[in-house]
Amino acid sequence: MKRYFLILLCLGLLSCKGDKAEDTTNANTSKDTIDVKELLPDGLNATEAIILDIEEANKLVDLPLGCIETEYPNKLGQTLENKEAIGEPHELHPAFYGCFDWHSSVHAHWSLVSLLKQFPKIEKKEAIRETLKRSLSAENIKGELDYFKRPESGSFERTYGWAWLLKLSEELKTWQDPLGQELAENLQPLTDLVVQNYIDFLPKLNYPIRVGEHTNTAFGLSLAYDYAKTVENAEFLELIKKTAQDFYLKDDNCPVSWEPGGYDFLSPCLSEIDIMRKVLPKNAFSLWIDDFMPQLKSQDFEIEVGEVSDRSDGKLVHLDGLNFSRAWIFYGLANQYPDQFGHLNGLANEHVSYSFPNLVGDSYEGGHWLGTFAIYALQEANRKVKE
Repeated sequence: MKRYFLILLCLGLLSCKGDKAEDTTNANTSKDTIDVKELLPDGLNATEAIILDIEEANKLVDLPLGCIETEYPNKLGQTLENKEAIGEPHELHPAFYGCFDWHSSVHAHWSLVSLLKQFPKIEKKEAIRETLKRSLSAENIKGELDYFKRPESGSFERTYGWAWLLKLSEELKTWQDPLGQELAENLQPLTDLVVQNYIDFLPKLNYPIRVGEHTNTAFGLSLAYDYAKTVENAEFLELIKKTAQDFYLKDDNCPVSWEPGGYDFLSPCLSEIDIMRKVLPKNAFSLWIDDFMPQLKSQDFEIEVGEVSDRSDGKLVHLDGLNFSRAWIFYGLANQYPDQFGHLNGLANEHVSYSFPNLVGDSYEGGHWLGTFAIYALQEANRKVKE
C-alpha cells in the first residue's frame, strides 16, 4: 500500500509540472526486413530469432487473403430479436463476413494493410489492393454500421472486435497512399461509432474482465490507447488512462504461475502490464510493477511457452496465439525500457519460435487468425519508442 501512494505521488508531481508519460507511440521502420536478432543483448543465450522478410511476408499474406472472402464456416455470435434478423454472413456483414468470425475478418484486413505498407513490393500487392478496395467500400461499411445500430447489437464484439477495428482504422490513417486515405474515410463512420461505444461503455464497467480470451479488458484498452494516441483524440485517451489506472493501479502479486488457461490466447497478467506501461510514466510504472510482477525484472525470469496438443481444435490452438501475444508484450517492454527488460527479448523469441513454424499450412481453426498475431508480434519486435 505504501508503494501505491508513492505511485500516486509520482503521478501528482508529473501533473503539477505539466510533464507527460514517456511517449510510447510506436513507429514502423521502412526497412524490408525485421530481424529480431538485432534486439538481443550481447551474449544472451536465446533461440534463433525469427526474421520477417519479404519472402516470409509472401507466405504469410496467403492466410488473410485466403479467408477474407471465405464465408463458411462461420460463427456469427448474433443475438436475434426476431426471425427477420436472420441472414447469411455476407448479408449481415458485407465487409467483414469472412475468416470464420467478425473480429478475425477485421484483423485480417489489418494484416493485409500492414504487410502491404511494410513490403510494397510483395508479390500479391495488386490482389491485396483489389481485395481491400472491394471489401472496405463505403456501401459495405454502411451495411456494417446498420448492423451495429440494431438494438440487440449493443454488446456485439465488445471490446475485442472494437479494438481490432480501431487498429485497422489506425493502420489505414497512417498509410501514405491514396487508397489508404480513401479506405480510412470509408471506415470512419464505423470507427466513430466504435469510439463512442467505448466512451459510453467504459464508465459503466465497474470491474475489469481478467480472462485470457476475447473479453479481456486490458487488451481492449491497449489497442484503443494506440488508436487514440495516433489520432490525437484527447478525450478518448484520457478516458482510457483513467479507466486503466482505476482498474489496475492497486493490483499486486499477479498469479502468473496459474497461467496459461487451457483456452488462453492472451495472458491476463501480461495484458495488464501492456496497458499500464503505456499509461504510467517511467518511475510510476517501475514502482507499480515491483508490486504487480517483480520477478519480470529478474534476468533469470522464465515462463514456459504454451504447448498445443491439437491444432485442429479451435480452442486448443488458442495457445499458439498466447505465445505470440506474450511475445509482443515482452518485445514492447524491452523496447520501451531496455535497461530493465531487455532480457525479455530472448524469452519473446522462444515463444515466437515455438508457434511460427506451424502457421503456413495450418488447419483453418488456427489459420484464419494466427497470421495476424504473428505479424503483430514480429512488428512489435522492431518498433522503437520515440524519445
